[in-house]
Amino acid sequence: MAANPPEEGFDQAEFEDDDLGEVQIETSSGRKRLFSKELRCMMYGFGDDQNPYTESVDLLEDLVVEFITEMTHRAMEIGRTGRVQVEDIVFLVRKNSRKYARVKDLLTMNEELKRARKAFDEIKYVGAEAKIK
Repeated sequence: MAANPPEEGFDQAEFEDDDLGEVQIETSSGRKRLFSKELRCMMYGFGDDQNPYTESVDLLEDLVVEFITEMTHRAMEIGRTGRVQVEDIVFLVRKNSRKYARVKDLLTMNEELKRARKAFDEIKYVGAEAKIK
């Protein structure tokens, strides 16, 4: 399998989040490793060694980044051109039943979390108002 050069237009600076405690390792090609820690944990969870080979993690990360980049580019081509919306991702995975089910589960969970946060904030706000009076 030939290695593809990194995409020139892909701006990874948007995804850097130091608050997550992510260790970002820069590769020889200049691209930062964004998912190394999570991939190592996932690999261990799926039966790999607790400390998998760096080459294995790097290969898996290359595949993940390539998948995300390709899906993003495809999503930008449909719907409103140049923008990625949730409906575009759902449209792209609709024929793959496992991915579609997972996307639907995550979207449902996201909505439930939004409602729970809103209810919690309302209770917190009402409690703070009662203390003021």
